[in-house]
Amino acid sequence: MRLIFALFTGLVFGVGIAISGMMNPAKVFNFFDLTGTWDPSLAFVMGGAVIITFIGYRLVWRRNAPLFGGGFQIPNNSSIDARLVGGSAIFGIGWGIAGFCPGAAIPALGTGRWEVVLFLAAVTAGFYARRLLTPIQQTTKAA
Repeated sequence: MRLIFALFTGLVFGVGIAISGMMNPAKVFNFFDLTGTWDPSLAFVMGGAVIITFIGYRLVWRRNAPLFGGGFQIPNNSSIDARLVGGSAIFGIGWGIAGFCPGAAIPALGTGRWEVVLFLAAVTAGFYARRLLTPIQQTTKAA
């Protein structure tokens, strides 16, 4: 049942990304082009996601445990340090250059575009490079 729920959640996310047009890098580029062909629709997509997430968390935190899983995984590190700021900057720069974030790139694999495959290969290489360069730290605790 857990895998079926995960599949359903992924499908809903992918359909939402497709309907909103966020699989199209031009939409992202136009969002960042404030003096040219600015397209504010990405801000509406993000705003809608924030509202839904806010409501969802309020409902989820009323439960003692997730429906499908042992316990909630809650980050226990709330500090803003150079690694967090640097990682966020790299993410934002990559998003602005490629027009994809990893969440939108995975459903975009269905478009068959080589740029998506190249982007996800670079993201995967970055994940593995981070593991080689920095030891993994435990950053969550069970609630």
